[in-house]
Amino acid sequence: MGKEKEHINVVVIGHVDSGKSTTTGHLIYKCGGIDKRTIEKFEKEAQEMGKGSFKYAWVLDKLKAERERGITIDIALWKFESKNFVFTIIDAPGHRDFIKNMITGTSQADVAILVIDSTTGGFEAGISKDGQTREHALLAKTLGIQQLIVCMNKFDDKTVNYNQARYDEIKKEVADYLKKLGYKVDDIPFVPISGWTGDNMIEKSDKMPWYKGKCLLDTLDDLKPPVRPVDKPLRLPLQDVYKIGGIGTVPVGRVETGVLRPGLSTTDIKRGYVASDTKNDPAKETASFEAQVIIMNHPGEIRNGYTPVLDCHTSHIACKFEKLLALIDKRTNATVEENPEKIKRGESAMVKCVPTKPMCVEAYTDYPPLGRFAVRDMRQTVAVGIIKKVEKKEIAAKK
Repeated sequence: MGKEKEHINVVVIGHVDSGKSTTTGHLIYKCGGIDKRTIEKFEKEAQEMGKGSFKYAWVLDKLKAERERGITIDIALWKFESKNFVFTIIDAPGHRDFIKNMITGTSQADVAILVIDSTTGGFEAGISKDGQTREHALLAKTLGIQQLIVCMNKFDDKTVNYNQARYDEIKKEVADYLKKLGYKVDDIPFVPISGWTGDNMIEKSDKMPWYKGKCLLDTLDDLKPPVRPVDKPLRLPLQDVYKIGGIGTVPVGRVETGVLRPGLSTTDIKRGYVASDTKNDPAKETASFEAQVIIMNHPGEIRNGYTPVLDCHTSHIACKFEKLLALIDKRTNATVEENPEKIKRGESAMVKCVPTKPMCVEAYTDYPPLGRFAVRDMRQTVAVGIIKKVEKKEIAAKK
């Protein structure tokens, strides 16, 4: 028996037409858990529908469609392996709850692959002010994803034609932006690929002799394994509570920090609650918290009193923006204006939030998975946030 491979959670981000599905599908297809029969079935269907050229994206679309229809898909289908690691794709890009899932997903991302459309016009659209390349990179940084791989896709396109000058041009512009966000650009690999033809995906391409780096799979294999915070006190957000005949109540969740030991007993549990050890910095109900939020796509202006739903770990609870404390420069984090009257799309602010129902959150610096959230309104993610400090409710001693 060989040593079990370490697990790494991957999120694939990038502009809408950058080829995320084809790239992701290619990795799952070539190195993953999809059995040959399923692949052949998908290929045949893709061919019959005249979508042969999209076969990798088609694989992903089929999996997504089945998942959205509520058909439980073996999670192995979302996995692929390299020499050292087993990777799980946290969420298929393009899914309408993508950003929400990226934040609250039962597994948090350890690494992000930023896919870029390298074609003439395609790259420029993605990196423009309204393009998702910038937004997704900012999101990854805000959510504390430390490791990033940039994939320059579509290098087979006739406007690119495996050209080194295009690689250098894109690398410079993307690196400049990532540097502004605070990423150490020297540590970020920039890999030119074609998710469609497979160039530089699983093995080095002979069409780009000028490229001295590794192919995408080997680049992933070079990642640093994530450090799981076992030395911190226990925090276990509950995802669900099942009642199983003959066994009793079975809570399900992910141990985000600390260690769950046999013999710990709990009393009151339901989805969104957080289990912890009463003897070691136990979780407490939140009275209020201060957070830095980045408004991503709210159509209007947000003022004091705004009460959207916050998705944090497994809880989904309405929280009131009791006070807008400061308008913040997104890149430097410096205060631009104290007590602003309103905030709007593209701006970042410190806000004081008060949950409308019992909720347990923590400061991001203490317990990262319990300190980041998505703000949901009008059936979309309007903002993301990082919790800076928490005011906890003290439980009155029973007489």
